Amino acid sequence: MSLATPHDSLATTQPVLRPRAVERLVSGQATSDGAGVKLTRVLTNDLQRRLDPFLMLDAFGSDKADDYIAGFPDHPHRGFETVTYMLEGRMRHRDSAGNEGLLGNGGVQWMTAGRGVIHSELPEQEDGRMEGFQLWLNLPAKDKLCPPWYRDIPSAQIPEFERQGVTVRVIAGSSHGVAGAMQREATAPLYLDLHLAPGAQFEQVLPEGHNAFVYVYRGSLKLEGGCTVPQQRMAIFANTPGSDGVRLQAGEAPTRAILIAGRPLKEPIAQYGPFVMNTREELMQAVHDFQNGQLA
Repeated sequence: MSLATPHDSLATTQPVLRPRAVERLVSGQATSDGAGVKLTRVLTNDLQRRLDPFLMLDAFGSDKADDYIAGFPDHPHRGFETVTYMLEGRMRHRDSAGNEGLLGNGGVQWMTAGRGVIHSELPEQEDGRMEGFQLWLNLPAKDKLCPPWYRDIPSAQIPEFERQGVTVRVIAGSSHGVAGAMQREATAPLYLDLHLAPGAQFEQVLPEGHNAFVYVYRGSLKLEGGCTVPQQRMAIFANTPGSDGVRLQAGEAPTRAILIAGRPLKEPIAQYGPFVMNTREELMQAVHDFQNGQLA
């Protein structure tokens, strides 16, 4: 892990004066995917328009090999990006574009499916804990058929900074003057992994129009208006006119959470399994191309 120096002095970081309230809490749905990997689908299909440009968030974590050992054999994607953040464990990626990489503790795998890719994600461990998240980030219509792209980001390449009892890992976007490992112009995603000491507070400035949510995976958070977010819950932040960011406070135990926000695309969403396009006709073309071996 790398400890980054903010571009601006932390002492002069813009304060959050009008923090967003919580619109609702979400508990997610227990399910399985791939070849039977057990996980919780936190951001489900019915939330896609509300949390545009984000399409899905899965949280997985188990000490039992039977819950993850079969992994995710070859499967296709088209029209969006996948962001896999591994807290603990080892997962091997291979795809039809010729990319291969090993995702390890604290690392991120960022894949742009674009016009189409077939890939697999298979554990390289037979015991121990495997824990992390996979986020699906939509692509704008103009980029849905772009060439596939892939990047492995080892833990040491993810910028970090510390602020008043909070360690912040900046996966995407920027926070308090620290630029993250990834930037995306169209959706401007912010992806932070926050480690808070008991009672520690953290503020993050956000554009008023961006959709935002936080998911607690250790401890608990107290948010604006007295709302408490317990472990394994997601809080969706209200898009309050005039708001300038979010303010978080850890409960009585050490707390870890991911804070995610982005600029909505405000485009139609048409999804059929692993394909996300803008129209039914584009989905039919994606299925046709896959069935005829025409994905990358």
